[in-house]
Amino acid sequence: MASRFAYLSSEVDWCEGNFQHSEVIAEYYNTISNVSFFLLSPTLLYLNHQYAQQRPLSAYSLSIMLLLIGIFSTYYHLTLSYVGQLLDELSILWTLDLMYIFWVPKCYFPVFIKDRTQFVRLVGLATVVCTLMSFIKPAFNAYLLIIISLHLLYLMCQELKKCSNPRVHRIAAFMAMWWVLAISCWLSDKWFCGFWQRINFCYLHSFWHVLISITLLYGCPLFIYFDTLHEIPSFEPELEYWPSGSWPIALPYLALRKPYKRC
Repeated sequence: MASRFAYLSSEVDWCEGNFQHSEVIAEYYNTISNVSFFLLSPTLLYLNHQYAQQRPLSAYSLSIMLLLIGIFSTYYHLTLSYVGQLLDELSILWTLDLMYIFWVPKCYFPVFIKDRTQFVRLVGLATVVCTLMSFIKPAFNAYLLIIISLHLLYLMCQELKKCSNPRVHRIAAFMAMWWVLAISCWLSDKWFCGFWQRINFCYLHSFWHVLISITLLYGCPLFIYFDTLHEIPSFEPELEYWPSGSWPIALPYLALRKPYKRC
């Protein structure tokens, strides 16, 4: 069992050289780049505090999971251990499953599901199965997570088709741009490591950490915007920018207005 916690016991090793910048940190830049997750969680809570007041369970549960992703990813890249890899990937899996539980509108439930309680049980069962499968072949976990995230993006696209608000579509376009950049870094680091090593630039996985955090800064307000439309009919959701919409770089957040008026 001790070997599962040992340094370099993971079967996945990213492109960055091991122990090049520290004797105790296996992948230095992949480790420190996880600071983006520690900033992400409180930023989302602070900006979207009105939503958190109305839906505290979903807001705080997902915030805690984002912090756990940062903690476990830091531990994984610090040690490249088997246990670290599993904790890293399972925390992402559980976060995505919570997004299904809290944010998927009822209109997208399978036909045999009658209410959200049944949907929660279905997602919970799938989570247990995927978690057990993770112990069989951990190397495939990352690709499973990408497939799940693609389905969530598909559901968001379905909601965007029903929405005529140009600000919502603009934020969605920015989210898609950051997601494409993030996943390109992940795939390139994974598949073309030899090329990046030849030019001595092996840091794309650390870019992935930062870029996917930026993606979530744009994506989470979109999800909670649509969740508010479906689940909090007493409010009219508006996507605003912090600190101001006139700034060249600004973060979207959800503001709740009364009374609710559907476009």
